[in-house]
Amino acid sequence: MLEKVFKLKENNTNLHTELLAGLTTFMTMAYIIVLNPELIKGIGEALPGKGMPVDGVMIATILSAATATLLMGFLANYPFALAPGMGLSAYFTYSVVLQMGYSWQVALGAVFISGVVFFILTLARIREMIIDSVPHAIRQAITAGIGLFIALIGLKNAGIIVAGGESTFIALGDLSKGSTLLAMIGLLITGVLVALKVKGGILIGIILTSLIGVLPFFNITQAPSGVIAMPDWSEFGKVFMKPDIMGALNIGFLNIIFSFLFVAMFDTAGTLIGISEKAGFMQNGRLERATPALLSDAAGVIIGAGFGAPPVTTYVESAVGVAYGGRTGLTAVTVAVLFLLSLFFTPLIRVVPQAATAPALVVVGSMMVVNITKIDWDDFTEALPAFMAIIIMPITFSIANGIAVAYILYPLLRLFTGGGRSVPILAYILCILFILKFLYVGV
Repeated sequence: MLEKVFKLKENNTNLHTELLAGLTTFMTMAYIIVLNPELIKGIGEALPGKGMPVDGVMIATILSAATATLLMGFLANYPFALAPGMGLSAYFTYSVVLQMGYSWQVALGAVFISGVVFFILTLARIREMIIDSVPHAIRQAITAGIGLFIALIGLKNAGIIVAGGESTFIALGDLSKGSTLLAMIGLLITGVLVALKVKGGILIGIILTSLIGVLPFFNITQAPSGVIAMPDWSEFGKVFMKPDIMGALNIGFLNIIFSFLFVAMFDTAGTLIGISEKAGFMQNGRLERATPALLSDAAGVIIGAGFGAPPVTTYVESAVGVAYGGRTGLTAVTVAVLFLLSLFFTPLIRVVPQAATAPALVVVGSMMVVNITKIDWDDFTEALPAFMAIIIMPITFSIANGIAVAYILYPLLRLFTGGGRSVPILAYILCILFILKFLYVGV
């Protein structure tokens, strides 16, 4: 049956390799089970009584990751795993809810609508046209900027940086504080594990840091109430099917729906192309079965919003499973099954302190920033928009602002330096739309 469904022999793989590749991918990306609720918890910390229940978000994260990954495995037969993206979760929390002032229900409604639009654009093959209109430099800058944004949040959660007042804006925190010191130790541990290319290094780093937090000197990590427990479905019920779709429609397309759509589109496309090239899936510059792969993640966004999670995206950690030898959807299905099994080990997950997850955010951010090496810094018409995208995202706590500024600058710089004809007409249209957004909608 497995051979018939996944065509193992045709893809030069076997059951043993696919299962181990799936386990490796899961171990590498399982940190999202802890980090996604940790990011979204920022809503409740800033707005007491108006946040999303952490346990409910954790279950939503697991279910949305499992569902989207199953779709990828069965529909596209690719070894790619999906889960809520941390950059999108950060945008959901800090930009849409905390900065723009919308409720998390409205934000989920925007996620749902963006998923529907995503699905329609994929069916109409317009998605590929929009992706082709984005300059290579800006694609890389988006990833790098999100990396800096995530790292900034990690440093803030760790207490390594704090508000510095009107003169400095940001300052160094109290490094002798127990939780901050633990986070710095965790950063060193995780960094060493990743440098040594230990499989699942980020997850192992979170676990080891949490264990160190038990020591009397820190006394930060609390003992778990057990090992295995049934999921708290009552908490999940507080986020399940809560998207406020009408509320999201009332605030306008460009304000947040387009931003969710835009960021998710290029995050997924870039990951799919990059990993596919390494795995040998690309034929003549095109990805075979691209449509079912893109439909899988679009459907994942819609279903995930219903569960109560920010947009899902294809995870770059899938490259680890591909490097191990995973070549078919059986790898993805294995990842999905492991996500579902993790539902019953939430007592262990709940005890992980913020000081243990903050280093992982910094490390993941550093991995994403590496994309700046793919930018042509000698061409200033590409370098300036890319730089502005990268720097605007963290300092304004808004991914959308960085994308908008880059998209305004690039076509105009090209136009006024004689290279206007090399810019796709769709890029000019998006440039105008972003200008109108800033003039009439605001940030």
